[in-house]
Amino acid sequence: MSVEQARELDNIVPPIYSIVAPIFNEEETLPHFYARVTQVMEKVGEPFELILVNDGSRDSSYQVMQDLHASDPRVRIIDFSRNFGHQIAISAGLDYAQGKAVVVMDSDLQDPPEVIPELIARWKEGVEVVYAQRESRVGETKFKLITADLFYRLIDRITSISIPRNVGDFRLVDRQVVDSLIQMREHHRFMRGLSAWVGFRQEAVLYKREERYAGETKYPLNKMIKFSLDAITSFSHLPLQLATTFGFILAVISLLGIVVAAFLRLVTGAITGQASTLILVLFLGGIQLIFLGIIGEYLGRIYDEVRARPLYIVHHAVGFPPRDNSMSSSK
Repeated sequence: MSVEQARELDNIVPPIYSIVAPIFNEEETLPHFYARVTQVMEKVGEPFELILVNDGSRDSSYQVMQDLHASDPRVRIIDFSRNFGHQIAISAGLDYAQGKAVVVMDSDLQDPPEVIPELIARWKEGVEVVYAQRESRVGETKFKLITADLFYRLIDRITSISIPRNVGDFRLVDRQVVDSLIQMREHHRFMRGLSAWVGFRQEAVLYKREERYAGETKYPLNKMIKFSLDAITSFSHLPLQLATTFGFILAVISLLGIVVAAFLRLVTGAITGQASTLILVLFLGGIQLIFLGIIGEYLGRIYDEVRARPLYIVHHAVGFPPRDNSMSSSK
């Protein structure tokens, strides 16, 4: 399709599908990602838009996006004022998406665009959330695989919602689901959990996760830990409940300890000195500090929500139809 034909079609026919991809330092991958997505979607044969969310990239990713938009108006760009994070970038893409169905995927080509027609086929059968479930993961370390498995097992145990295992953010969501998700403006976001929380009819499509095409992972260990904390605190009160449980257990142990200590002191005189007392005080102090930290984590999240700051700030929005400025810059 020529540039002129694409522009004419883009002005007349609204997109049926929106492809949303967060971008952070992906200058090497972007041209290949665009080529594969457009090749797949042109075979689908229905109007689409490709929304690239520049999440504060420090390389030339934004310039590559501008070049892609110049050659194909179906490419639209959301350029953040700084890095706001992967989950926020997904949220921005959902806010701006116009399609009747929205596909969320990463741009590193670990999520193969060739799976999209399978997601679309399930959607046309009436499934409102079609998530891509990994049956294999190529090129990932044993540590990453083990920790990911433990994370999903933990989430499954401590939350009241069912979040499928081996599922990332690669999924297709119906417009009704998108409208439900964009109403939720919490700052510490776990999008795959929110997608499960809203309900609707949800089914899986199995796929093989490929190796990253180029560059380095954008989720090192420290980001994975923060991501896990966001997931746990967003959907479970178990850490707070553990504080109460431990408090009762330690209270019972302390009462028993007092009885035993008094008995031994009076009958045998076996307990002398302050070492045992100091050890016990240090132990209880450590437990208290741990749970004060957990409570502080929840309080910090409450504080973030009370301030009601925007989720993100858009520096440039390229290729979108005119919209309310308050919507584009203060969400």
